[in-house]
Amino acid sequence: MREYKKIGVWQTAFLGDAVLTLPLLRALKDRYPDAEIHFFVRAGVEPVFTGQPEIARVRPFAKRGAQKSLRAAMRLGRALGREEFDLWISAHASLRSAVVARATGIPRRIGYSAPWYNRFAYTETVDRRFNELAEIERLMELARPLGIDGPAPEARLVLPSGAMRAAERIRGGIDADRPVLGIHPGSTWPTKCWPEEYFSEIVRRASDGGAHVLVFAGPGEEELAARIIDGAEVAPHHVTNLAGKLSLPKLAACLGKLDAYLTNDSGPMHLAWTQDVPLVALFGPTVESLGFFPRGANSTVLETDLDCRPCGLHGPRKCPKGHFRCMKELTPDHVWSELRKKLWP
Repeated sequence: MREYKKIGVWQTAFLGDAVLTLPLLRALKDRYPDAEIHFFVRAGVEPVFTGQPEIARVRPFAKRGAQKSLRAAMRLGRALGREEFDLWISAHASLRSAVVARATGIPRRIGYSAPWYNRFAYTETVDRRFNELAEIERLMELARPLGIDGPAPEARLVLPSGAMRAAERIRGGIDADRPVLGIHPGSTWPTKCWPEEYFSEIVRRASDGGAHVLVFAGPGEEELAARIIDGAEVAPHHVTNLAGKLSLPKLAACLGKLDAYLTNDSGPMHLAWTQDVPLVALFGPTVESLGFFPRGANSTVLETDLDCRPCGLHGPRKCPKGHFRCMKELTPDHVWSELRKKLWP
């Protein structure tokens, strides 16, 4: 079987999608240990992957910035074609991704068989089998033409040393006798967010039970985090507000130091389970069966049984039915009963 020296793997969707690609990257490195693997990701998330041993170079793609247009995508593809890649694998099915792949002219290019325009962009295509497989297994289908057809290997997130030291300092400042719960109440998609008063109730119960709570939130979510902490009405030294204070690598490293984690269906959820953090994930407009769920024995997905679910692949900005029952019926009592078992196993 042919050996490859320089492999490009393209996954420029969201942070969680890039994290879910790690098993594919591990499988490629196991099969081609001498190959130089370049991982192309959405600009802004690349620092998370700079410590990953499978990857020779992480390369950002500014899909919402200077490289947004199809013309820019074509220019990038042509430039990449001059870099002597001999294998290209695209895990993203957008038209822009197809334009980049086609423009590279790389001798072997593997992508999904749909949408229809992909057959003009890739030298080989595979069916994504969306209704049959979970996302990691769908991604592994892209390796099947290379003769890699076993189960997906385990792949753990490996973070830069600076981020790990920062997380150790934060954890070191907390009473060692108190387990640490992390909560992440935000999401890009509003309907993926559990009600903030429910998060406040969990913070209260965790604090009353003897845990310390770290509240994580991204830029623009600082007021949400502050409202949740105010609503919990707990002693200030039992909760730490880290909203907007951490880079993505530092956030990931802090997640790795938690005793338990409560999160919406979001990118940080994937940063946690790939470090084997005990977690409870709340799925409302999305469902576990879509395949983008946290893996491992320490991961628990909670969801309600409603005929209107799922209402989209990502979740709309407003509940189409106007009732938001998918999240409201995930009560704090139900969530706490699962979460406390992870905090005090």
